[in-house]
Amino acid sequence: MDALSLTALAEEQAAAAHASSAGRSARTIHGGQTHALRQTVLALAAGQRLGEHESPGEATLQVLAGRVRLSAGDDSWEAATGDYLIIPPARHDLTAVDDSAVLLSVVTDRRE
Repeated sequence: MDALSLTALAEEQAAAAHASSAGRSARTIHGGQTHALRQTVLALAAGQRLGEHESPGEATLQVLAGRVRLSAGDDSWEAATGDYLIIPPARHDLTAVDDSAVLLSVVTDRRE
C-alpha cells in the first residue's frame, strides 16, 4: 500500500490552482472505472467557485486547508480546515472563501 500526504497534496494543488487561469486544480487520488469510491483533492483560489451543479450521488467534503462555503438552494454551510460536510443530494455549488483545498469523496456506480 502506498502512503500519501494529503497536506502535501493540498499544497501542491493550491499552487497549481494559483497558476491556472481558472483558479482551480484537482487530482483524483483513488477511484476510476472499477471503483465505487472516487476521491479527489480539489483546490480553489480565494473567491473562485465551482458553480452550481447536480449532486454526484452520495458525497462528502473534508476541508484540508482554508475555508469554503457549500450552498444548496436557500441553505449554505461554511467549513474550515478539519471540517467535514455531507454534500446534500441536490444542486449545489462550492465557493472558496479563502485559498482552499478539499478532499471530495463520491460514491459512483462504476463497479465491475
